[in-house]
Amino acid sequence: MENTIWSLLPPILAIAMVLLTRRVLLSLGVGIVASAFFIASFNISESFNLVWVSFKGVFVKDAALNTGKVFLLLFILLLGVLTAFVNMMGGTRAFGDWMIKRIKTRPGAQLMTMVLGILNFIDDYFNSLTVGQVAKPVTDKHHISRAKLSYIVDSTSAPVSVLVPISSWGAYIVGVLGTLLTTHGVTDYTAFGGFLKVIPMNYYAWAALGVIIVTALKQADFGPMKKHEQRAIETGEIHNPENKEKVDETTKLPVSNLGKIQDLITPILVLFVATIVFIFWTGYQGAGADKSLMNIFGEAVIEDSLIYGGLIALLVTFILFSRHMKQGELTVVQFGKGIVEGVKSMLPAFFILIFAWSIAFLIEELQTGDYLGGLIQQANLNLVFLPFIVFIMAAFIAFSTGTSWGSFGILLPIAGQIAAATDIELLLPLVAAVLAGGVFGDHCSPISDTTILSSAGAGCHHIDHVMTQLPYALTAAGVAGAGFIVLGMTDSSWLGFAAMIVVLGLLFYFLKSNTSSFMQKKASTEDKSS
Repeated sequence: MENTIWSLLPPILAIAMVLLTRRVLLSLGVGIVASAFFIASFNISESFNLVWVSFKGVFVKDAALNTGKVFLLLFILLLGVLTAFVNMMGGTRAFGDWMIKRIKTRPGAQLMTMVLGILNFIDDYFNSLTVGQVAKPVTDKHHISRAKLSYIVDSTSAPVSVLVPISSWGAYIVGVLGTLLTTHGVTDYTAFGGFLKVIPMNYYAWAALGVIIVTALKQADFGPMKKHEQRAIETGEIHNPENKEKVDETTKLPVSNLGKIQDLITPILVLFVATIVFIFWTGYQGAGADKSLMNIFGEAVIEDSLIYGGLIALLVTFILFSRHMKQGELTVVQFGKGIVEGVKSMLPAFFILIFAWSIAFLIEELQTGDYLGGLIQQANLNLVFLPFIVFIMAAFIAFSTGTSWGSFGILLPIAGQIAAATDIELLLPLVAAVLAGGVFGDHCSPISDTTILSSAGAGCHHIDHVMTQLPYALTAAGVAGAGFIVLGMTDSSWLGFAAMIVVLGLLFYFLKSNTSSFMQKKASTEDKSS
C-alpha cells in the first residue's frame, strides 16, 4: 500500500482523532499501529515489529545513540527544570513586575513576544522552546491566555527561520536551491541570490506575522481562541481550567521573596549566548575547508548545541539558586522538588514528541509524501494557478507528515522539474510556494515537532494550542493564497506581496474587537475605585 492513495489513511486517521478526541497520545498511537499494519499488509507479527522499530529509531540510529533526537528530548526536560528554578527564585515574578511598568497594554505584550520571536531567528526549535519562557511573565501579567502565547511563539518560529538566510533553515534551503540551479543549468543568479529573491515571495511566512499584528492591534480573536482570551481577560485564568493541572506543575513550587530580574535574565541570556556559540562551534567543526558563514550554519548540529548550551545555563541557574538557599529563602529539599516538578512539567511534550517521531518514520515508509508529490508531477496544471496549487499541495504534505523539511525534500526537486519542462522563470515562484506551503502545513499539524515544542515552551496544553491556532493559520494561508494567485497571474512577486498586504488591510478593517467593551468597563470601574 506504499506510495498509493491508501498511504493517506493512517496520517489522516491520526490527525482526525487528535482533533475529535483531544487525546493526543491515544490518537498518535492509533495512527502508529494503523501505519504499521498498512506497511506490513496486515501481518500482525511484522506490524508490531515495525512499531517497535519506529520507537527504537527515536533512540538508536545505525547501532549507536541517536543523539539528535535524544539530546532534543533531554533539552526539553532540562528547560523544564530551568524554568522551575527561575520561578522558585522569584525571577519570573520580578521580571513580570518590571516589564509590566514598561509594556502597559495587551497589544504591546503580544507584539513584544512577536519581536522576541523574530530576534530568535537562528533556529525554530530554539525559538519555540525559549521565547515563551521569556514572554510568560509579561503575558501572564496582562492576562493573555497561554493558548495565545503559544500561537505567537509558533508563528514566529518556522515562519521567521524560513525567511532568514543566516539560520539553520536558510542554510538548508540555499544548499537545495544550489542543487536545483546546477541540475537545470540556471546561471542567471547564485543559490544565495535566488534565496534572496524568494524571500518576498514566501507569502505565508509574511502573512503569519501580519495576522499576529492585526489581531493584536485590533484585540480581535475568533474561533476557540476567543473563548480562551475572554476567560483570561475576565477572570485572569490564563490556562484552560480543564487542562491546567497537566501543564502547570511548577505553580506548586515555593517562591523566594528575594527574587530579582537577573534571576530570570541571567539563565536565559547564558542559554542564548552559549547555544549560539556552540552552533558556530559545531558548524565550524563540520564545515571542512569552506568556512563561509552559510556553510557553518549549514553544518551546525542544532541538537548538540541546545544540550550543551542548556547544561551551562542550568549550572549557572543552580549557582544563582544557592544564593537563595544561603539566605534561608529556599532549601535543599526544595532544590530536589524543583528538579522533579520541572521534569514533570515537560513530560507531556516529551512523550508526544516521541510518538510524533515514531509516526513520522512510518509515514515516510508508507511514502505518503512521494504519492502526493507524484500527483503534482503528473497533473496537467494551468501555469497561472501553478504556484497556488503547489502551495496547497506542499501544505497538505507537511500537515499529513508533520514535517516541513520533508515536504521540501519531496517537492523542491519536483518544482524544479516542472519549471524546466514549462517555463524556467517559474523556478523561484514554485520554490517559494513549496517553502510557504511546507511552513503552513507544519504550522498547524498536531503531529509537527515545532507545534509540540511551541506548546511546551509556552506552557500550554498541546491540544488547546492546536485547536486555537488552526483558524489563525488558515486565515494566514488565505492571505498567502491571494498573493500566490496574483503572482501566477502577473509574474510579479511584488504585486503578489501587495495583494497580500491589501487582504491583511481588509482583515484589519473588518475584524471587530471582542475585548474592547470589557476593557472599557474594567477601566471605568478602576477609575471610579481610585
